[in-house]
Amino acid sequence: MGGDHGAAVVTHGALLACRELGVEVSLVGPEAVLRRELEQIETDGLSLDVVDAPDVVEMSEKLSRATLKKRSSIQVALERVRDGKADAFFSVGNTAACWTIAKLVLGTLSEVDRPALAAVFPQRDGRTVILDVGANAQCKARNLEEFAVMGSAYSRGVFHADAPRVGLMSLGVEEGKGSDLTRDVHQVLRGSSLNFVGNVEGHDVFTGRVDVVVMDGFTGNVMLKACETLAELMIELIREELLSSVRTRVGAWLSQPAFREVRRRSDPAETGGAPLLGMKGCCVLGHGKSTAQAVKHGIRTAAEFFTSGVNDSIEAELRRLGSGAEAASA
Repeated sequence: MGGDHGAAVVTHGALLACRELGVEVSLVGPEAVLRRELEQIETDGLSLDVVDAPDVVEMSEKLSRATLKKRSSIQVALERVRDGKADAFFSVGNTAACWTIAKLVLGTLSEVDRPALAAVFPQRDGRTVILDVGANAQCKARNLEEFAVMGSAYSRGVFHADAPRVGLMSLGVEEGKGSDLTRDVHQVLRGSSLNFVGNVEGHDVFTGRVDVVVMDGFTGNVMLKACETLAELMIELIREELLSSVRTRVGAWLSQPAFREVRRRSDPAETGGAPLLGMKGCCVLGHGKSTAQAVKHGIRTAAEFFTSGVNDSIEAELRRLGSGAEAASA
């Protein structure tokens, strides 16, 4: 029921996921509203059903009120994951409400203090996972250590990186650079079993030097929004120039396959959403501006998250990290 475009886009995206990916999807929300949407599309032979949830958390709704809606679509959907009636949760709704209700309904993994939102950025030969991108504006050293483990497990489980290279966002690559927080985290990660390559800077997100970049949620959210806007601006500027004359229009027509491939590799809609790592369950949160294609890919990301075994890897690695820290302290 969330997102800027309402139930119609989400329903269409779910239909595409069922048809093209072969997954089973339950649409959770006011039943009468969802039934009306389904009447407009062809669903015969698809595993697409409706679960009634009478309440809706609006996109601009304050968090305290949102959490009181015990039969909201977010609450009911997360309860289905908790109770084993669904394997994963996906929403393009109110991010703060999804994060808070997920923590209340599912709880965190036993070794996790704070869950983190992860975003996937394109690089030349693959993908870079960055976290946190908005769930935790202020962090302690332990939180960033957890983020490193969670990001590494996700990169390995979903993108099949053999030994994901983990970098710590700082003001420079030298070990002594950065804040007190990053210096403390650097020491712990250097002594961990992770493939820690040291400090990295902003440009390393795209160079392919690392597979995972760890930072606090404030920094991560600023980077995410800035990069999304820059990508949109560059596409718009290129489009304007290509349509500026007959010659450039001909060149644009000839170059369409290349432009389509570049857009596919760089479009956030191809990922569809940010995994919320550290929960007792698989949760993926999509952008409020998501199109039907983005919803389809968000559902695909949620399905891949579930089948990857990421959560088991996170708990096992965090236990090893904790044991190593205790031994070093002793």
